[in-house]
Amino acid sequence: EAWQSYFNTSEGQLPPKAAGKPSAHLTLRQQSLAQDGNSQRFGNLSQSCRHAITHWGHSSLHSHVQNMTYRAGRLRVEQPGKYYVYSQIYFRYRGAGARDSGPQLVQCIQWQPAHSQPVLLLKGVGTKCWAPEADYGLHALYQGGLFELKAGDELFVSVSSLAIDYNDAAASYFGAFRLDL
Repeated sequence: EAWQSYFNTSEGQLPPKAAGKPSAHLTLRQQSLAQDGNSQRFGNLSQSCRHAITHWGHSSLHSHVQNMTYRAGRLRVEQPGKYYVYSQIYFRYRGAGARDSGPQLVQCIQWQPAHSQPVLLLKGVGTKCWAPEADYGLHALYQGGLFELKAGDELFVSVSSLAIDYNDAAASYFGAFRLDL
């Protein structure tokens, strides 16, 4: 009976969000270098991932937050368990300099236990390869992993460069969901 009511689409009803497993999928929002360039409140970040991303969209067609909390670039775990944590950043370099070696493309997912410094969970490093005649260079870095998290733990993404494509909500994202294993 509960199974039928959950999937009862003939009445157009959806199950209540509060009843679901913890999950979040955030998409990148437009921001300025000044907004993301100041990462002191994120703790002591490594030089290779010194820019914390602080503006994620969390209530749009492309994003959601359910039984987790989002605030100022951080995703907070409310229920303990094993979580798959993932992120993709779509870097974009424009102009003649795109053919040069340019800055290194690095994406990090950081974990911050309550009252502690951030701990690096995942680090992705990109290599660039595009046509010599291109006016721009594009590179997506994706990474994900399974981690045991406690209530109160926070997650955030940091990058080596803020040369990111902010115009495509489907290209840069960050999220997590709890698995029942």
